[in-house]
Amino acid sequence: MSESAPSPARGGAPRLHAPQLTGRRWINTGGRELSLADLRGKVVLLDFWTFCCINCLHVLDELRPIEEKYRDELVIIGVHSPKFEFERTVEAVDQAVERYQVEHIVLDDPDLVTWQAYTARAWPTLAVIDPEGYLVASMSGEGHSAGLAGLIEDLIAEHAAKGTLHRGDGPYVPPEPVEGELRFPGKVIRLTAPGHEGNLLVADSGHHSYAEYDPSGARLLQRIGSGERGRADGDFAAARFAEPGGAVELPPELAQRVGYDLVAADTVNHLLRGISLAAGTVSTIAGTGEQYMIGASDNVAGRSGEAGRYSGAARAVKLSSPWDLAFSQPTAEVLVAMAGNHTIWSFDPAAGTIRQFAGTMNEGLVDGGPEEAWFAQTSGLAPAAEGSLIVADSETSALRRLDPATGEVTTYVGTGLFDFGFQDGPAEQARFQHPLGAAELPDGSIAVADTYNGAIRRYDPATGEVGTLARGLAEPSDLLVVGEADGVPAHLLVVESAAHRLTAVAIADQLARVTEGAQQTSRPATRIGTGSLRVRVHFDVPRGQKLDDRWGDPTYLQVSATPPELIAAGAGGSEGIDRTIKLAEGFDSGVLHITARAAACDGEPGGEIPLHAACHLYQQDWGIPVELGADGPAVLDLDLRGAGG
Repeated sequence: MSESAPSPARGGAPRLHAPQLTGRRWINTGGRELSLADLRGKVVLLDFWTFCCINCLHVLDELRPIEEKYRDELVIIGVHSPKFEFERTVEAVDQAVERYQVEHIVLDDPDLVTWQAYTARAWPTLAVIDPEGYLVASMSGEGHSAGLAGLIEDLIAEHAAKGTLHRGDGPYVPPEPVEGELRFPGKVIRLTAPGHEGNLLVADSGHHSYAEYDPSGARLLQRIGSGERGRADGDFAAARFAEPGGAVELPPELAQRVGYDLVAADTVNHLLRGISLAAGTVSTIAGTGEQYMIGASDNVAGRSGEAGRYSGAARAVKLSSPWDLAFSQPTAEVLVAMAGNHTIWSFDPAAGTIRQFAGTMNEGLVDGGPEEAWFAQTSGLAPAAEGSLIVADSETSALRRLDPATGEVTTYVGTGLFDFGFQDGPAEQARFQHPLGAAELPDGSIAVADTYNGAIRRYDPATGEVGTLARGLAEPSDLLVVGEADGVPAHLLVVESAAHRLTAVAIADQLARVTEGAQQTSRPATRIGTGSLRVRVHFDVPRGQKLDDRWGDPTYLQVSATPPELIAAGAGGSEGIDRTIKLAEGFDSGVLHITARAAACDGEPGGEIPLHAACHLYQQDWGIPVELGADGPAVLDLDLRGAGG
């Protein structure tokens, strides 16, 4: 860790030529194959991402202004490196590039060839290459935009002076626009408000709006939002959202009291919005518009208690990618799946307050009370008749239960961050693949939108069995139970996100039994030694910033393992980003889970941080498969933000 601009290479080592870019194909180049030689004269930024990863989606948004500002000197290449099996397919990658409006070239790297060449160990990872083809910096996680901008400006100035900078258009070729009534819809609910009884409200995420349909889902009645990406309150035609997610209707008496009928998750804007169907208006009711990131200087006004939970006036507390919502009858609050920091929050519309409700902000699958449970990018919340909430925890491919009265979390199906598959049978053996939604069926069983398997699954809490209701769907992201009416039996209305439509699915008595098996995320293992292992995270403070030590050490390291017994001593979280742990005997493999954070503010090293300085939180979660051997290295080096080399 140092408070200086990145050196050309760590430890004064010779400059390293950037490895070649190898993959299955190029996207957004108009069919042109590229090499690093073709990009000589440009600053090149590699973004190793995968579309299941919320942190990767945050980085896509962080890069948009940088991409625009330096468009004549900078080429961004998204290197798509999959985690889940579904993410390896050509169609899925193409859909993701379109869904998230990726406006730079993408290298499809399904076999992680380029990932390995650049020694990436986590999503997202960024690497910067100078106009002469040398690797000058690498960093993991999100929050790097300010430091990246400074580094890019330094490289532009240096190579303009040397005559090695080439300004002008890059290789990006925009795809042909695709039109349709829905574009990558995400969530659906049934309305009950007067004048809207029975109508469907669909989160039309790709069109940055909500679409209200008649009860059949066949006729579009109105659109809430202009359809342009942005952030604006106002009437339905003028309001703007950014990739909005789930919405929930408030009870009538509460809606009348607060002046809006619906609470909507404005995901990419990190806001909750209030929608008044009667007045035809949208207002901001929670969030500041800035992303909440975990750090000593972030959200200080909202921090309460020794446990570090957050609460306060809803408009004053930062949020992080709210994805779905559900109303809790026992507490009369709106529970929020805060996918961006792996927690569940609670919003009180009447009081205008919001609080961190359950989850530690560590990513993983751990059951327990609200201050013990771990979530992983929770993407679906649904009420159950007995008062609990059903939770679709996407990154652990898990189906879970949350008790709103106590905050207690239990797991129905799922085992961990790297375990998934398409397997029916007893819950302990069953596997999903990145589920995004769930709903309770009339008989008390639970239907699951098993998104990356393209299926609707059913879990029966009474028997503990999982079966398959339907398959062959295009990324189902949500579902709604539709009651019997006009001679049509009760069925499911499924949001087929990648097919841009709503689809009816029968609730069959007999389930298919799929046995395609359990899988694990396949990544090259890192070889380490036995006994003691030094975990050393490198963080070079960007030029013009200094470590934010106003509240103590601004760095933090959390280390755990799968299985937990792999670490005999040194696990847990504490200040500092350099720690030696002791590995237990008798293990030859496992996974190390490492979270590192560092906080820095604008200001020069050695000086005081200005009163109103902008502060930045750098953070990353690594899940590193390891192989242990007596001849393995005794040090594991990771870059939170380091120099190339």
